[in-house]
Amino acid sequence: MNAGIIGIGKFVPDNIVTNADLEKKLDTNDEWIRTRTGIRERRIAPDHINTSHMSYEAAVKALEDANLTGEDLDLILVATVTPDQAFPSVSSMLQHQLGAHKAAAMDLSAACAGFIYGMVTAKQFIETGAYKNILIIGAEKLSKIVDWQDRNTAVLFGDGAGAIVMGQVSDDRGILSFELGADGRGGEHIQQKEFLHMNGREVFKFAVRQMGESSMNVVEKAGLTKEDVDFLIPHQANIRIMESARERLDLPTEKMSRTVDYYGNTSSASIPLSLMYEIEHGKIKDGDLLVLVGFGAGLVWGAVTLRWGR
Repeated sequence: MNAGIIGIGKFVPDNIVTNADLEKKLDTNDEWIRTRTGIRERRIAPDHINTSHMSYEAAVKALEDANLTGEDLDLILVATVTPDQAFPSVSSMLQHQLGAHKAAAMDLSAACAGFIYGMVTAKQFIETGAYKNILIIGAEKLSKIVDWQDRNTAVLFGDGAGAIVMGQVSDDRGILSFELGADGRGGEHIQQKEFLHMNGREVFKFAVRQMGESSMNVVEKAGLTKEDVDFLIPHQANIRIMESARERLDLPTEKMSRTVDYYGNTSSASIPLSLMYEIEHGKIKDGDLLVLVGFGAGLVWGAVTLRWGR
């Protein structure tokens, strides 16, 4: 029994904050931000829109795409580090809102790798036959934990949500391999006290190494070579980090998703948002081999190879 994606949806706030907008508030400029991060703009949710709201909107679209309703769900997993509150969980709130009365629900906290952790968790339930339909969401309202006076972090992050429904797919489709990892020794490099704090230099060194290694590892675990890879969906943290993974796989530029320009770093939402963006723009075709890879606070990382299609 192969587990794969049978539905996908997204939600991003309407409010766009450009680099030019940030120039008015911070000691920074558009060229500095673009050349170092690749970011041109990001979406920022207003006060009345929380992580649960964005999650719900993305979930409804994913369920529609899968031709399912909330009643068909067996499990809801929400990857987030910015829940509405400590409890109840975002997933439990969604269970009620979606009418998913028979579904179990839990939130996952694995930062920017959370969506990959969610996919791998769902894979186990589906392939053992324990559950049939699982909703996985990556959603963040990072704007509420960013210090808007700190030019090193304020320019990086945005809000949004991406959702998928996973279920059984045909024998040659779905998740072919995965890797999850953690190194708690680097936990101090990205942490939230009152606001989000990051040691950019150390995180960059870790990410450049780990994104490339994990990408190659999952390709090899699937019994494939980098020549078999059709498209790379990396966590959208920084264009230079993303490029390091692309170069490791020897992929041309047009074979790597790049949405950091429009959304900034949306943490756990970045991979599903990027996947949806490329599908909408006709870049991903049935049968394509995808590599999805992310890293984040913890320090944690995760990657999967996925044969696209149902």
